[in-house]
Amino acid sequence: MTATDISSEAGLFIAGSWRRGGGPAIPVINPATEDVIATVPGATPAEVDEALAAAQRAQRDWGRAPGGVRGTLVRAIGDVIRANATELAQLQTAEVGKPLAVSHAEVAMAAQLADYTAGWDRRIEGEILPSDNADEVIHLNRVPIGVVAAVTAWNAPVALLVRKIAPALVAGNAVVVKPSELAPLSSIALVQMITEAVDLPPGLLNLVTGGPETGLALVASPRTGLVTLTGHRDTGKKVMAAAAANLTRVSLELGGKAPAIVWADADLDTAVPAVAMARHFNGGQVCTSAERVFVHESVFEEFVARYTALVGHLRVGDPLGEVELGPLAGEAQRNKSINAIERAKAEGARVVLGGGRPAGDAFERGFWVTPTVLVDVEPGMDIMREEVFGPVTPIAKVPTLERAFELANETRYGLSAYLYTADHRIAMRAERDLDFGELYINRSIGEQAQGHHSGHRESGLGGEDGKHGVLRYTQLRSVYHNYA
Repeated sequence: MTATDISSEAGLFIAGSWRRGGGPAIPVINPATEDVIATVPGATPAEVDEALAAAQRAQRDWGRAPGGVRGTLVRAIGDVIRANATELAQLQTAEVGKPLAVSHAEVAMAAQLADYTAGWDRRIEGEILPSDNADEVIHLNRVPIGVVAAVTAWNAPVALLVRKIAPALVAGNAVVVKPSELAPLSSIALVQMITEAVDLPPGLLNLVTGGPETGLALVASPRTGLVTLTGHRDTGKKVMAAAAANLTRVSLELGGKAPAIVWADADLDTAVPAVAMARHFNGGQVCTSAERVFVHESVFEEFVARYTALVGHLRVGDPLGEVELGPLAGEAQRNKSINAIERAKAEGARVVLGGGRPAGDAFERGFWVTPTVLVDVEPGMDIMREEVFGPVTPIAKVPTLERAFELANETRYGLSAYLYTADHRIAMRAERDLDFGELYINRSIGEQAQGHHSGHRESGLGGEDGKHGVLRYTQLRSVYHNYA
């Protein structure tokens, strides 16, 4: 399946049938070349409502299906992903620009998410409580929420799609998916692959394409029981406002400004490549990326020298080749990184590596930013406060652990943080005192399916993955059963 195939065949999947949407056409741009590789028709609000209505109808029977039936379907999704891994990875690289090796890793992670989540098919438990009344028992049953609106981001479209639909389906819900308008192709392709290989009840899984208008129609509908969104902080706030009219539940995985603290006793052989990976994986376009680095003054010069040398040798180029960095996903993302660098320079930061577009004919078109390292940064600078989402590393010198923790926590975000130290006492203090939903100690980026991916403060509400991620797609029903 190619981008051209998708452009000519697909748009919306509603009630078990594919159709072309009646909304505005969406051009999909290859970030490496700026060429339009596909045009996907978007959905109208009426078509969104039709998808939600189809999901409502399908959910009634699906919610009554045994857990084993639900788990079998989700396991089949994992099998579909593995069988089509090469195609999915190539499509994702074409629309997002991430190196092909990174796309393959993400597709493999999507299959793992399906496998892990399917294992909850017989593990969602209720409770039985004693009653104050004779001949009575209280059952607390976990039941489906109903219809889930899954809105995914452009930076990891395949993994994010599975991260949302797998637990929703295992928990007994029906789903309407809206992929990002910047990267809809791999999501459309995956849903096509699933529908061809798996016997889906009509309406159980639906897909609508489009921009903000499509998303608003999903979120504001009284048919929607839960909105799960991965996206920008400001988008999350708009979703909360729109969902409030119907008191619709929301689960929001938003941005981050992760600190990485490299302490005096850190093993730099571990810390330098780990921070480099945490900053540059997928071009830094990951919400858990290490966005600001704090290094103890005693090892600051050595860390900067080793880090700059490593980052300076990262291969930038055609994402289909053997490179570590491709282009950023779009013009807005490129401009965001370049503007952040220029503001930092104007505020007094010093560029020790990179700072703009790579040189050479191969980079004249496309949304390229060379890996950039900044020093002489201060806590109040924009570069240390606002999310960049690109391959730009500001590195600050810190004198004490107390100051490092204080600066790390001085952010509106609270998704992820990194710490490198050989002192177990410092690590345990970090577990207690760093106010983030995820903490990585002496390792690089990358959550796991059995963990829990969640943010504090403006990084979001709720969370995904693991036991708590699955249970978020359920609600409790209390039954006072008098059998006298």
